[in-house]
Amino acid sequence: MALRETLLRGLNVSLSRVTGYELRRQVKQVKAPKKTPALAAMPREERLVKAPVFILSSVRSGSTLLRVLLGSHSELHAPHELHLSNLRVRLRTYNTQKSMAEIGLDKRGLEHLLWDRLLDRQLRLSGKRTLVNKTPSDVFIWRRILETWPDARFIFLLRHPMSVVESRQASHPEEPLEESMRLTMRFMTAVEEARQALPGPTVRYEQLTADPEGTTKELCTYLGVEWEPGMLEYGSGIEGSFHRGLGDWSKQIRSGEIQPARPLPSPEDVPAPLHDLCRAWGYLPDDETAQVL
Repeated sequence: MALRETLLRGLNVSLSRVTGYELRRQVKQVKAPKKTPALAAMPREERLVKAPVFILSSVRSGSTLLRVLLGSHSELHAPHELHLSNLRVRLRTYNTQKSMAEIGLDKRGLEHLLWDRLLDRQLRLSGKRTLVNKTPSDVFIWRRILETWPDARFIFLLRHPMSVVESRQASHPEEPLEESMRLTMRFMTAVEEARQALPGPTVRYEQLTADPEGTTKELCTYLGVEWEPGMLEYGSGIEGSFHRGLGDWSKQIRSGEIQPARPLPSPEDVPAPLHDLCRAWGYLPDDETAQVL
């Protein structure tokens, strides 16, 4: 074998000098496993969690407050941020891919199984009936959420776009204003896209803080549960932790009391890149000079 390789190398050197070409061994191409339907094509009854609820919002929009208010209900479990979009499955070998394909699963389908099992685990541990999931990045995967749970329900949480930017700046003072605007606009634009495509009630952060009882009563009606006064006293039964990366971690949310929203910015203080979102969400009238509601 060694002699053969030596002769071939010598032949290649000579051939290359004369013709500019070399001899190459043909490598057999390995075919990828055939694609098969993922979990999205499986019957609804195979899902462990039938109709989870997802709060779709931008970062810095008060979603942690809404989470703890809903999670204080005796039938609603609202864990800290689970970051489903970054919870992935890796099929490391061809044989693994082929094996999963034989049972009708691919990487996407396995991830859906993992997500479903995770939510089922958390719901069972809580002893409650309905799971409410809140992670701002969920707004980028709402289509996959529907693949995993076709009966999923959605709540849209809005906040004045400039207040979102200001809140981001307050929590990340080292971040340039332009970067805060770029990041928050990416989330807010995705929220609006999802809001136009999906059914579900829209809640404003300003409305939630001004009238938490009325707002949570409307949401309880949507979720099919009786409203409970204890929802407004979330400090006595908090679900989940307040740590950076798991939601809001500020002193305000840790206080256990609903804090008033900051005053809305005046129209002239709203940068032009935020005007379209402000109009779409009813925070800025068409003429841009009337009083913001």
